Amino acid sequence: MSSSNDVALVAAVAERKAPNQAAHAVAVRSMFDRISPTYDLLNRLLSLGIDRAWRRKALELLARDLPADAPLLDLCAGTLDLAGAVEARFVGRRVLALDFARDMLVAGRAAGKVRSATTRLAVADAMRLPLADDCLAGVVCGFGMRNLADPRAGMREVCRALAPGGVFVTLEFFKPVRLVTRAFHGVYGDVVLPTVGSLVSRDRAAYAYLSRSMKGFLTRAEYEAALAEAGFAQVEGRDLLFGIASLVRGVKPPAARGAT
Repeated sequence: MSSSNDVALVAAVAERKAPNQAAHAVAVRSMFDRISPTYDLLNRLLSLGIDRAWRRKALELLARDLPADAPLLDLCAGTLDLAGAVEARFVGRRVLALDFARDMLVAGRAAGKVRSATTRLAVADAMRLPLADDCLAGVVCGFGMRNLADPRAGMREVCRALAPGGVFVTLEFFKPVRLVTRAFHGVYGDVVLPTVGSLVSRDRAAYAYLSRSMKGFLTRAEYEAALAEAGFAQVEGRDLLFGIASLVRGVKPPAARGAT
């Protein structure tokens, strides 16, 4: 494995280049780079460790009917909690962890979360993956799709890069629809996130953004419909802890080509 200072764009797979970043992408990437030193500590404080169980459930869905041999992608990998879990769950499988915030990947590698020689890290745009068509067996994305300027473009890219029969699992905070969940998201997002974020990271604005990103995102039903429009079949979802978070799974059918 290379050192934590050697996180680079993986470009050998294909010739696709990321376009100039839109203002939204630049701002979000800068925000995540700023909070990367305290991101893991805040996650543990704010989630009380529940996120570990959620990631295990995501990988259970990913493993179901997963094609053999081809690599797995942790999309919007952040500080590599999910990539490390993928390594442990799918021993020996090639893993690619991709994020557009380099400092998040560096922090995760420095913490020793990924150790396998078959795991590669990539700095790249989820809406323009530097990957060939039909090259992945599975993709998992934990709490990252709502940060994309165009989540539907990200879905189309995942579909394009997945091999037929490939699996896409999303673990996300979708826009809540239940009254109790809306109330929880309101208190948690408007009060807890920015307050604790300000105390630990000294960056209240970053955690206020994370609250806004949950309120402004798709509902789970809307996300499932968007996956179907992007070319996925067998789309299914389930709520976790009364819908505070949710899992959605889709499969690329044999006839699907994804988007170009």
